[in-house]
Amino acid sequence: MKKLTFLLLTLLISLWAGAQESPKSQEAQEKKVFRGFDGGMMIHTGYLRGTIQPLGYEASGAPFGIGGVARVHLWDHFRVGGEGYLSVLPQKGNGSYYQAGWGGLVVDGYWTLGWWMPYVGLTLGGGAATTLLMNETPVEPGAPVNNTIFHRQGFMVIDPFIGCDFIVSPAFHVTLKVDCLHTLVKGRQSLPMGPRVYLGFLFYRW
Repeated sequence: MKKLTFLLLTLLISLWAGAQESPKSQEAQEKKVFRGFDGGMMIHTGYLRGTIQPLGYEASGAPFGIGGVARVHLWDHFRVGGEGYLSVLPQKGNGSYYQAGWGGLVVDGYWTLGWWMPYVGLTLGGGAATTLLMNETPVEPGAPVNNTIFHRQGFMVIDPFIGCDFIVSPAFHVTLKVDCLHTLVKGRQSLPMGPRVYLGFLFYRW
């Protein structure tokens, strides 16, 4: 988590520095396929529920996570890039958890309506999920716990989403996004699913 946060902050600083440059003229912009880029960091929560296979454990609750996105703008309403996130779902109240990290290619379409920029798209990629289940509460840090289960598995995902930016300035947006992660291999990759809500800060360079 610390390494991911450091990388995201480095990305934010780089994008902020680039966003300070003066924008190109409207005529020059209209002649180009490449219209700029954006990127930033998001935190998320939501509600997940589902069975973790092959453990057969029914997990549910509110996750918390962090991640980021970087995209290039093509033509007037199209963006393509990459994103990645880490999400943790605590379980049992004793330190048990379900954790998923994923990322991939992101594509979306956007429209500018005054101060608002709604968008819709999807992410196609993969990741890995780690589950640690303890049937007892540790007596003290580092003490062994009986009946503990540890499981890790990879997965492929498709992640549709919808969201909207609030345009604070041409170079800085606040974004709100909702998605729902789906695994591509049914039966063999059964993970907790549900809506995640993201709040983020994005820097734009036009």
